[in-house]
Amino acid sequence: MHRRLIIPSALAASLLLAIPASAADFTPGAPGIGDSYYPAYGNGGYDVSHYDLRLRYQPDTDRLDGTATLLAKTTQNLSRFNLDFLLDVSEVRVNGAKASFATSGQHELEITPAKPLPKGTSVTVVVRYSGVPSTKSAYGFSTWHRTPDGAVAADEPESAWWWYPSNDHPLDKATYDVSVSVPDGTQAISNGTLQSQSSKLGRTTFNWRSNKPQATYLTTLAVGKFDITTGTTDSGIPIVNAYSKDLGDNDGAARASVERTGEVADWLSGYFGPYPFSALGGYVPNTTTGYALETQTRPFYSQKQFASGSNVSVVVHELAHQWYGDDASLKGWKDIWINEGFARYAQWLWSDSEGEGTTQELADYVYASHPADDPFWTIAPGDPGAENQFELPVYDRGALAIQALRNEIGDDAFFAILKGWPQEHAYGNASVADFEKYAEKISGKPLAEFFDTWLFQPVKPAAAAKAQARIAAAPATPVQPKSWKQIAATNTVHDH
Repeated sequence: MHRRLIIPSALAASLLLAIPASAADFTPGAPGIGDSYYPAYGNGGYDVSHYDLRLRYQPDTDRLDGTATLLAKTTQNLSRFNLDFLLDVSEVRVNGAKASFATSGQHELEITPAKPLPKGTSVTVVVRYSGVPSTKSAYGFSTWHRTPDGAVAADEPESAWWWYPSNDHPLDKATYDVSVSVPDGTQAISNGTLQSQSSKLGRTTFNWRSNKPQATYLTTLAVGKFDITTGTTDSGIPIVNAYSKDLGDNDGAARASVERTGEVADWLSGYFGPYPFSALGGYVPNTTTGYALETQTRPFYSQKQFASGSNVSVVVHELAHQWYGDDASLKGWKDIWINEGFARYAQWLWSDSEGEGTTQELADYVYASHPADDPFWTIAPGDPGAENQFELPVYDRGALAIQALRNEIGDDAFFAILKGWPQEHAYGNASVADFEKYAEKISGKPLAEFFDTWLFQPVKPAAAAKAQARIAAAPATPVQPKSWKQIAATNTVHDH
């Protein structure tokens, strides 16, 4: 005789939920987040919400000791997960328990927790590490820049690996607390707001906080001897600027440019909407690099940007990124046009406001300066390829496409898009395809063919009828707008 056990449905459901997933149900997180240009960048299986970095740096030896605490949530049943990192790790803990770890590939730290992590689990990861960042490289390069009195971490599309473990891709944005201990007389500069500063036993600790989501490549660290200035914008945003004390002849021009940060940010807010962060500024260390970078709230400027005199145009470019790139960030690195095309166009708007060449005059100059057989037209700003991501056409042809869009849909719709886009994707991510849909929604016009022509076809677009008449009446040698030299002087912003 067989007796059948009958279990009420609610009880049956609870018993099913109580059955633990088998080991076979847990799999390693992917060693890349899925970027088409950089397949090994970022990682799968979790999402970071906050980084707490406790660092001790010795400028004379370039030694960095750190403890990184990552707050995250799993997005799958995880048996193992990766962080992107290069320095030497001594211990890893996951939810308080020691975890085993190993390295693989160019920059992968593989972590195996003591117990598998179910999907949706809140996770605290602690990594203790040390090393000399300047001795580390990946793919044959380093983004850690030594200076006579310290070092700088600022580069794109990667720079975090050299100083803290991370999920290194813009898709996984997080807030930050960065605490840095350095010898007295030396400063540590990072993003956001300086929460506190204290000195003890010959060392000073600087505690910085970024309270809005921030991509890993937009996080910066600069250690050295700086002259620091402070102020506020008309809208009340606190400003911290820092200048290396050994900039030499470039010091005056650097200050004459970067000290206008508040003015420029307030001006940009008229086009892009309210400034999206709670801190502002910039810094100019004594590096040998030639580029600038839109590190969130506190852009990095190379002193070479000011070798020929002041250049407010480069400040406009990097601050425009605070809306286009930092606030509304790209989904994949192929979407770089949304960052660089609009930052370049902001320079054109500045030129227009300064009476040094209208946006249309600059567009006409770019168009006329590159004949149809110029390789300039073979790079598609909408998907330039990893090898061309920071090439000039992404900037100049990218801005030309934006002016063409303005002409296509009219000023009312155009400026509504310019201001609305960062608010539509505030603190998030979006793609070129998303921008196309948004432009169609706001303008009420079908724009697929337009965007294909200006962003994706590897040929010189045909000029519109009005433009053809303008070009026909123009001199054989295009007239260079007054602002062009300053704009062209910022071309090294993309020499990463």
